Amino acid sequence: MPHTPEPSWIAGATGLVGRALRAELPEAIALVRRPQPGAMTVDYARPECFAALPAPGSVYIALGTTMAQAGSREAFRAVDFDAVVAVARAAREAGATRCGLVSAMGANARSAVFYNRVKGEAEDALIALGFERLVIARPSLLDGERPDQPHRSGESWSLRLARPIAGLIPRPWRPITPGRVARALRLALAQGGPPVQVLESGAMQTLGAP
Repeated sequence: MPHTPEPSWIAGATGLVGRALRAELPEAIALVRRPQPGAMTVDYARPECFAALPAPGSVYIALGTTMAQAGSREAFRAVDFDAVVAVARAAREAGATRCGLVSAMGANARSAVFYNRVKGEAEDALIALGFERLVIARPSLLDGERPDQPHRSGESWSLRLARPIAGLIPRPWRPITPGRVARALRLALAQGGPPVQVLESGAMQTLGAP
């Protein structure tokens, strides 16, 4: 009997990188918080809801918000730490051996910057889950349109300034498209490598090139 590959989960499937991951992995199971055609609705605050999903071989996590959207540190942490860890733990307990996480440049659990600290704490929590392979992507500013998402004025202004001179910005700090992040994460996770690999933005510019 031919072997049927285990599916992948994509959490955060409506965001910039999440949508790009769905294009890279059309057979994956997209996890969303609000009902959407072709996706599975989950509540990250209720771990039992994951029991209804097919057991994954791998999980991609592209969950994230901003302080402005969240409105408070507690609400921000609920998405960027609690939800991230919840889906990773559920996938691991269901048998997933590989995990791809979209984090952020500057993530560090010991950072004095709250945003970077939470991102770093989430990375550390996923490392502790013991995936056979965990790839952590730390992109710089994402260069993509968000027509159906809340406006992010800070990002919009940064992109408006950076796009005309993108070729002059060193590769590690240059804005990066969601497609390159998704492609680099997919390729890196499919390859052999150490149990934990951090993909910085400059490396993704190359690995994720069309």
